[in-house]
Amino acid sequence: MVHGLYAIADYETLAARGVTLRGFAEEMREAGVTLLQYRDKAADDEVALFRAEEIGSVFEGSDATLIVNDRLDVMLLAGWDGVHVGQDDMAAADARIVAGDGRVIGVSTHTMEEVWEAEQGVADYVAIGPVFATGTKRDAAPVVGLDAVKRARDLTQKPLVAIGGITRANARSVIEAGADAVAVISGLVPPGERPGKAARDFLDLFR
Repeated sequence: MVHGLYAIADYETLAARGVTLRGFAEEMREAGVTLLQYRDKAADDEVALFRAEEIGSVFEGSDATLIVNDRLDVMLLAGWDGVHVGQDDMAAADARIVAGDGRVIGVSTHTMEEVWEAEQGVADYVAIGPVFATGTKRDAAPVVGLDAVKRARDLTQKPLVAIGGITRANARSVIEAGADAVAVISGLVPPGERPGKAARDFLDLFR
């Protein structure tokens, strides 16, 4: 389920690149993306729910897994598949209590201690990063590098998602380091190129 390209629809990044949320979602579905996260730190709950429902309508009838970043209430109201929490968000254990066993819980990690805690906890997958430098998160943790992906792979049997500065040029090295999936934000909206083309290129790396 958590494997391959993990597309992240970050509203702020898309808006800055002149890409609409619906347009991005449509291109992801057409490209064959089956794992997508919606991230929107600035929107209020009502707007976030509206946007999640818009994405959901695009993927209706598909087998895609849809994850909301941080906003557990939006996930539940939109009827999405799961929620992703960071170290400063709701604890994964608390998210599990509210969401129930049928939903996917993902957790961000930046250190081996956090990876180990996630391995022992209720999360369904573990994200490690930022692997490379990234400009899409103002409060990004220090770059951890490929070595952290390798070490995290040794610490967890759960699906491992690598995130942070991942492009088509470096994604193969991340996969070879042990990542089951690559979470991509800016790399899916390259200047002068359609998001769908970039998504297909990423997907090809896993075939």
